[in-house]
Amino acid sequence: MPLPETPIAVSRPGELRLQGSGAATRYATDLLDSLGSRVVVDPSGPPDVSPERAWADSGAMALTGCADAPPRHAPAPIASCADGAARAFEALARATLGSTQPPLDGAALLGERAATSRPPLTRAGARSPGGSCRLVRCADGWLALNLARADDESLIPAWLEVRPEAPVWPGVERICAERARDALVARGRIMGLAVSPAVVQSPNLRRPPDWQRTTRLGPEHPERQARRDPGTAPLVIDLSSLWAGPLCGGLLAAAGARVVKVESIERPDGARRGARDFFDLLNGDKQSVALPFSEAHGQSTLASLIERADIVIEASRPRALAQLGIDAEAVIARRGTTWIHITGHGRSAPQGDWVAFGDDAAAAGGLLATGPNGQPWFCGDAIADPLTGLHAALAGLSAWSCGGGRLVELALSEVAGWVRGVPFPDGGLSSRDLVARAPRAQRPRRGAPELGADTRQIVAEGGAAC
Repeated sequence: MPLPETPIAVSRPGELRLQGSGAATRYATDLLDSLGSRVVVDPSGPPDVSPERAWADSGAMALTGCADAPPRHAPAPIASCADGAARAFEALARATLGSTQPPLDGAALLGERAATSRPPLTRAGARSPGGSCRLVRCADGWLALNLARADDESLIPAWLEVRPEAPVWPGVERICAERARDALVARGRIMGLAVSPAVVQSPNLRRPPDWQRTTRLGPEHPERQARRDPGTAPLVIDLSSLWAGPLCGGLLAAAGARVVKVESIERPDGARRGARDFFDLLNGDKQSVALPFSEAHGQSTLASLIERADIVIEASRPRALAQLGIDAEAVIARRGTTWIHITGHGRSAPQGDWVAFGDDAAAAGGLLATGPNGQPWFCGDAIADPLTGLHAALAGLSAWSCGGGRLVELALSEVAGWVRGVPFPDGGLSSRDLVARAPRAQRPRRGAPELGADTRQIVAEGGAAC
């Protein structure tokens, strides 16, 4: 029988070592402490750069604010948190996987999509750098609406119960200005729109109780426990798409895990249609399997791949896997799998059915810059995505190192809210001017495989026909 679904703090043996002092080191220590790891900090190393300097150098500051005004400061030490999460992951990867990867620039990950886009993305105030999301004023507050999918715009007349004039955005803004925000958000979520209340300068900002939830659903399996030995690579099945989940898988792959990206032949990862360099950065170290999810043999092959996995990464709404005959909780309890589930707002109902992307989820978590007269502006590019990907890799690797049998849940809006609640070390940013560095991206080490390039080999390894 599986154990009760009781949230636990993941604990693991041994000590993890960090070197340095400052905001990033403190954040890394706090994350590892929250996961039950014992951390030894050597303060003799070079001090961390200040949170304001980290923000200016990250590339995300250049994406924050209005196009015709200087870039804006962040409402929290976002870049230092990204660096801290990266350092915590590196320390854990060295201890569990024997990773020898060079240091990871966590803050630079915040601007990689913008840097690889053609043309490069730029700041645009209340319009997201990617262009699909807007901050819209309502009669009693602000909301974030993201029309990221091809058919989202067709839902607007039913959402507003009136057809706005073309182009769509001026009409949406005019109609929303006269209506209550919460009613608009509730109706939009029922219809499947990515819409959230935007948390703007809230003095009573509610920080999530934690940045992740780990639930033990089964006993630690001996064969999983044995794989905690340093240098033993887990098999990771990555079912996610776009940014946060693939980044999580990419980090695990770079640290030494064997990661297999599994996509639907009918609906492959939409990021394949974007900048190739960005897709390669996220998926270049993975193998590729493509299956017909709409067909019985595709679903059975998917189930067999999941049965073989040490770690599963997925970012779909719960009902999506159920339609494919996959019961995550049952797999975890039976196989001792570590299951990383990334959502927009949470796994439980009703949040589990709410659609979210990185920009609107960041607004829901309060990661917004503020302009004159309280005007909210987007803070970076879909910033909840890279932040969640970094945190998910850390939480998932920690759960696997305990022997598995755990469900690890992270929500984009909750990670954003958690980071928003991190105080600046000195109480705020100094007023001195900072030069915002342009977004940057490392060169991909290798190109991502074409869709399904490794299907035959990987399916055959499991003893099944392709």
